[in-house]
Amino acid sequence: MVWSSLTTAGRQRSRAFSLDAVCEELLFVAGPVIVTAIIVTTSPSVGLWVTAGAVLVGTVGMTSSRSSRALRGSGEAAGRGDRPLRQPGFARVLIVLLGVGGVLGVAEIAAPAVAEQHGAIGASGWLLAAFAAGSAIGGLIYGHVHLRSRLGARLFVLCAGMGLAALLVSQLSPLWLFAAGLALVGLFLAPSLITGYLIADTVVPEASRTEASTWINTSVNLGASLASAAAGIVIDGAGPWFALLLVGIVALALAAAVPAARLRAAEA
Repeated sequence: MVWSSLTTAGRQRSRAFSLDAVCEELLFVAGPVIVTAIIVTTSPSVGLWVTAGAVLVGTVGMTSSRSSRALRGSGEAAGRGDRPLRQPGFARVLIVLLGVGGVLGVAEIAAPAVAEQHGAIGASGWLLAAFAAGSAIGGLIYGHVHLRSRLGARLFVLCAGMGLAALLVSQLSPLWLFAAGLALVGLFLAPSLITGYLIADTVVPEASRTEASTWINTSVNLGASLASAAAGIVIDGAGPWFALLLVGIVALALAAAVPAARLRAAEA
């Protein structure tokens, strides 16, 4: 991982992951607004071309940077025993993060549905922005506060907190309260991802850390994809609040899979 090569283990690396997560959330907020403005003033095809160009420039800039070039491997694959899924407890971390992705997926589907039920479909973007802003704030706080707790304890608290926040939001009907609730849910998102990356950096051998971080992303995205698909069905039948209630319960249940003892041993 590039961040691992640029930072030292501990607080500096935690801050780097925090900055990465915050930038991602700010892009999530600003990106749709910018692209929408481009589409309104030009055409949808121009918006797509601009988006594709931004992705291309970012990818080339990342892969051609001095830091990325310095990480080119020798061509030798990591040993089978070094693979992330073979590390004790790592698969259970991925299970926990499925719940985080689930809450993310349902929130992104529930927000437009709630706005529509209030007759304010135009507020959808603001609801999603509140969710992303909460995540950005959570990431900033996580990176600046010196935490002495173990990674396993952090992961459990963050994932369980996200589940509880989803349960709380499922009881909020007024639009402004719902927006505040989404911001609260988002507050746990970036810190959960950062903790996942830190765990990958701790329990997985250096040769396989890039693969490990990819598994972290895959787990969250898989949870979001599955939850989004299920949320559409649930929302049509029982409403967005019930979908949030269900995913909150699921996230709480999956948080119990945190391999606290394994992570404690790895940090020792």
